[in-house]
Amino acid sequence: MTHHPTRRVFNLGLAATLATPTAFAQAWPAKPIRIVVPYPPGGFTDVTARLIGQKLQERLGQTIVVDNKAGANGTIGVADLARSAPDGYSFVIVIAAHAANPSLYAKLPYDNRNDLAAVSLIGVSPLVAAVNNDAPFKNAKELVAYAKQNPGKVSFGSSGNGAAAHLTTELLKSLTQTDMVHIPYKGAAAALQDLMGGQIHLLFDAASGLINPGKTGQVRLIGVAAERRLPMLPDVPTFIEQGIAGFTGSTWAGLLAPARTPPAIIKRVSDEVAKIVRLDDVKTRLEGMGTLPAGSTPEEFAAFIDAETAKWGKVIREAKVKLD
Repeated sequence: MTHHPTRRVFNLGLAATLATPTAFAQAWPAKPIRIVVPYPPGGFTDVTARLIGQKLQERLGQTIVVDNKAGANGTIGVADLARSAPDGYSFVIVIAAHAANPSLYAKLPYDNRNDLAAVSLIGVSPLVAAVNNDAPFKNAKELVAYAKQNPGKVSFGSSGNGAAAHLTTELLKSLTQTDMVHIPYKGAAAALQDLMGGQIHLLFDAASGLINPGKTGQVRLIGVAAERRLPMLPDVPTFIEQGIAGFTGSTWAGLLAPARTPPAIIKRVSDEVAKIVRLDDVKTRLEGMGTLPAGSTPEEFAAFIDAETAKWGKVIREAKVKLD
């Protein structure tokens, strides 16, 4: 194993003076920083990355470049990040799918624990359930009762196999001992179209995608998969309130860096993210999207990912969900 000169420097607490392993005198950041988004432009992950990236750019005094590398439930972009130099100039924004992927895929092109370093949890978006206006149920209790009386008759959409919306509905099925049929779509927008058109009965999605259709009466919002109601949907009760104990499901967004990125840089970015999500304009924007601002230490985010990985791993095994 070769001795790395930077390791000793970090132990001396001079991390802030480093930019790259070879440039001792420069302060980080000395060049543009890249944030990989493992999904297409315009979606929840991309919008969150650009919002946080713009504020990081202002606070760090360096350009932040958002790099969309979509595909394979987020794994293509994360693999790209895992291969990047651990020099503090590459990060990736991941969502709930990241914690599900180790259980969904037989083999990943990276190791969630060993190839990546947690930086900060940005925010959590509890999922909201919507039903079409002609569905024979108008709340969670009626949905469960109908599904029990009519096994296999309730169809639910999702933004894709293994997505947070799919796994959250599988958890609902498990907790209520019901049999509902999954219809995967290529993205939540297509699923919502079919929900409004009456082709499917039920859809879970982040609040951002359902607030307007719910308010304009195109769909009926019947429950929030969270421990408390959402500020932006105060009239929609939680499933827990409606008698389904322990039922929570969310997507979330957080930042990761390549493993072995200098701890001082990770801490600096983590501290900045925690401040950014508390800014009034950012908080308002996130909450408007149905995201509850978080901000966490790297250690807290690592523990959060571990808990999510265990929770969804169990759901995936029980429901026998697999991706190729």
